[in-house]
Amino acid sequence: MIRYSLKCDQNHGFESWFQNAQAFDSLQAAGMVTCPDCGSSKVAKSLMAPKVRPSRNAATVPAPAEPAPTPPATPAPAPVATAPDPDVARQIAELKAKVEAESDYVGDNFVSEARAMHLGDCPERAIYGEANLADAKELLEEGVPVMPLPFTPTRKTN
Repeated sequence: MIRYSLKCDQNHGFESWFQNAQAFDSLQAAGMVTCPDCGSSKVAKSLMAPKVRPSRNAATVPAPAEPAPTPPATPAPAPVATAPDPDVARQIAELKAKVEAESDYVGDNFVSEARAMHLGDCPERAIYGEANLADAKELLEEGVPVMPLPFTPTRKTN
């Protein structure tokens, strides 16, 4: 998996995870990468720095002496906790209602149902359910179009 910093043509910045660089390119070409703020599909990668883990023996090898950093002229403002955006919460609630009204909940059978539809073993229909990260990655590697939902499904029982 790879995380990209992205920016839309309206200058909204956001991040998203992709299976690999080719997955991003194909999804972007299909217009499936959209800005969560404005919905624009004109999205490009932003400048980003990779996260590099220190080597295992970095703790045993003394680090070269570095000059002490100079303190900033003014202290950075403390982060302030903000309430969730009510508009975003409303949109997620609307999406949840639409998905639950127009799709079949298949629960823990999501992986097998999605795979069967992809292989043509059963008729295609809109479904949603639950899958662990490893199973979701396998589906993506097989070319099965799946995506996570921004909410937890309401569990339906018989």
